[in-house]
Amino acid sequence: MFPEKPDKVRPRAKRFGVEFEEERAWVSFYRRVRHDVTLATEVLSQLEADPEMKRTHLALVLCCKESLRGHKARQARNKRIGQFVRWLCHGLFAAPLRMMRRGADIAVECLPETAKEPAVSQVRRLTREAEFAQAQSAFAPNAGSPEAAPAATQTEASPPRSPRGQTARSAA
Repeated sequence: MFPEKPDKVRPRAKRFGVEFEEERAWVSFYRRVRHDVTLATEVLSQLEADPEMKRTHLALVLCCKESLRGHKARQARNKRIGQFVRWLCHGLFAAPLRMMRRGADIAVECLPETAKEPAVSQVRRLTREAEFAQAQSAFAPNAGSPEAAPAATQTEASPPRSPRGQTARSAA
């Protein structure tokens, strides 16, 4: 029922003093290298330097390598997240500001008109008077046709849409 015991039973080594503390230090390395990349790097370099120690503590070597791989993966992920955040901030803040500097004329044109031009109402009132309508029809290109006079008054009565249009008309 019980398996046979081997002929030689190894006596359990008693560790006291320096050997006991050395063993405790190695055991603590197993726990700490998973979270401390600097310690993992140092322990791995020490174990790589001594092949016998590397064979003795092979699991510790693997823990150190696993810790370094995880650290490298975290750095790559953090780099990708940082690039995304920079791209997002650029798109939300920097690009619109640049567009606003370039498109200042467009932005001004998009603003609503604040006040009506007082001359427009004056022109409308004057064109209703018969005396002014006769004088204006004399200057129209087709002085004989009555349809040309109202069309000419409408184009002169409408205000220009942009400041550039006003400067172009005043220069002409």
